[in-house]
Amino acid sequence: MAAAVTALPVLHLDDTLAIVDKPAGLMVHDSALARGETDFAADRLREQFGRPIFLVHRLDRATSGCLLLAFDRDTASALGKTLMSGEVEKAYRAVCRGWTEEVFEIDHPLDGGPGKPVKKPAITRFRRLATAELDVPSTGFPTSRYSLLEARPETGRFRQIRRHLKHASHHLIGDTSHGDGRHNRNFRMMGIHRMLLHARRLAFTHPLTGIRIQAIAPPDAEFAKALALFDFAMAD
Repeated sequence: MAAAVTALPVLHLDDTLAIVDKPAGLMVHDSALARGETDFAADRLREQFGRPIFLVHRLDRATSGCLLLAFDRDTASALGKTLMSGEVEKAYRAVCRGWTEEVFEIDHPLDGGPGKPVKKPAITRFRRLATAELDVPSTGFPTSRYSLLEARPETGRFRQIRRHLKHASHHLIGDTSHGDGRHNRNFRMMGIHRMLLHARRLAFTHPLTGIRIQAIAPPDAEFAKALALFDFAMAD
């Protein structure tokens, strides 16, 4: 008998769309980056809801949080237009190396990833929520400093937040592709092995009903352990 598929937590559900909480480490769908994997969020969700699903956007494998999907092509198309128009509010939580400015914006074009070399405009707005300083030496300093950020991407490029933080030399913690290995090791020593990027909040006006929809995904245990290093309020 085949093993039961683990259901993803549902943050919002109606007749035409759903928002689910994708765990870190689960790929959204099959792609060239899958490396032979066979477990995908899209397949789980088809079985979980017992109907076709249409993904409206994507999250990286290592990113957790709000994932939006539709149950029919027309709703998916309408949501896609809402997303492209910038009317969908997306707020992420991220932990990076160093103490950033309190408010800053990164406007730096990015390519589309492997096989897509053309660079397109990419803008991310950041707000520093809190800082932490750990008693761990770092490149000539007796301590290591970190910032907890809210990130609001205005565009949706490949690994945009991760690559923008690298561009600013405030590497995302736990990012093995674009991060800083020394700081990643500091967090692994504390039992935090995941990439610290979480799609916490998604808000938009339902394209069919006009009702305002908001979903907030709680942090998982490892992300919560990282948050405990900072003194801050969770409110947006």
